[in-house]
Amino acid sequence: MRSNPIDLYGARTGNCLRVAIALEEAGLPYRPIGLNLQQGEQQEAKFLALNPAGKVPVIVDRTDNDEALVLTQSNAILLYVAEAVPGTLFPVGGARQRAIVYERFCYFLTDVIAVSHAAFHLRSDGQKGASPQALDLRAIKALSAAERFVKTSTFVAGETFTLADIAAVTIAFALERHIDWSMLPQLHRWYRAVMARPAVLRGLAAFGARQG
Repeated sequence: MRSNPIDLYGARTGNCLRVAIALEEAGLPYRPIGLNLQQGEQQEAKFLALNPAGKVPVIVDRTDNDEALVLTQSNAILLYVAEAVPGTLFPVGGARQRAIVYERFCYFLTDVIAVSHAAFHLRSDGQKGASPQALDLRAIKALSAAERFVKTSTFVAGETFTLADIAAVTIAFALERHIDWSMLPQLHRWYRAVMARPAVLRGLAAFGARQG
C-alpha cells in the first residue's frame, strides 16, 4: 500500500534522469527535489544525513506501515522501481527474457555510461587531450555497436520497453550530437521512438526543461 510519493533528490544528471524516467514509466508517484550541484547543496548537512557520500540521486520511500527506505545508488534504485511494479520495466516471462534485459542493461551501464563518466571526471579534474577524448570515442563506439540490438526487435532487449532502454536512451541523449545516425538507421529509429514516449519526456524534464 502506498499513499506517499517517493522523494527523489537529484539534478539534471544522467543517473538522476534515469531514475525519474523509471518512476514515470512505472507509474509510481514521486516528488523531484532538485539540488544545485554547482552551489554545493549536495554537501549540506541535511542531504549528507541521507547520503554521506554527497551524491545524487537519492530516493526516500515512505511506504505505509514501513520504515522509510533510503537508497543512494542509481542502479539499485532502478531495480527497486522495476520490482515495485511488476510487468512495467521487466518483461513478463521467464528467466531467459529477464537475462537478456540484464545483459543489455549492464552493457549500457559498463561499456557506454561508465566510460563516458570517466571522460567527464577526467575533464573535471583538469585533464585535457588524448585520455578523455579516447574515452569519449570508446563510449560512442560502444553505443553505436548497439545497432545490433535493435535490428530485429522494437526495443534493445526485445519487444518490451525495459530498464535496458532507460539506460540506453539517457546516454544516447547525452551523446546524440556526436553520433553519425546515418550509419545507424535502426538505432536512430529506436531512439526517436523512445524519445517520443510521454513518460520519457516527463522524466527528462523532472529537474528542469529539456535542453539540446
